[in-house]
Amino acid sequence: MAAIVATLSSVAYATPGIATFYTTYTPSACFGNNGQGVMIAAAGDALWDNGAVCGKMFNVKCTGARNAVPHPCTGESVTVKIVDHCPGCPSTIDLSREAFTQIANPVAGIINIDYHQ
Repeated sequence: MAAIVATLSSVAYATPGIATFYTTYTPSACFGNNGQGVMIAAAGDALWDNGAVCGKMFNVKCTGARNAVPHPCTGESVTVKIVDHCPGCPSTIDLSREAFTQIANPVAGIINIDYHQ
């Protein structure tokens, strides 16, 4: 019985949100001028939590369009590291262009997502 409970409690539940992308990666609020690669993201105000989210990894998957670009999703997901804050952004997670392109057509610019840590 304990094994069943442990298995059920380890299932990750995705949270719906919005993603955009950006292209200037340093300096960042979490790591200054120390680059962290390109599979990175900036946290919107809803996730930022005074920087507590710095360095945490999130899995992000496109779930649909937020504008007139039809079918922007690639069907892939991406894992990104939070390296920055995006104060006042319309998105939950502002992905690097490279990460955004893995999950959606960048022409869309803004997409609906599911994400989890």
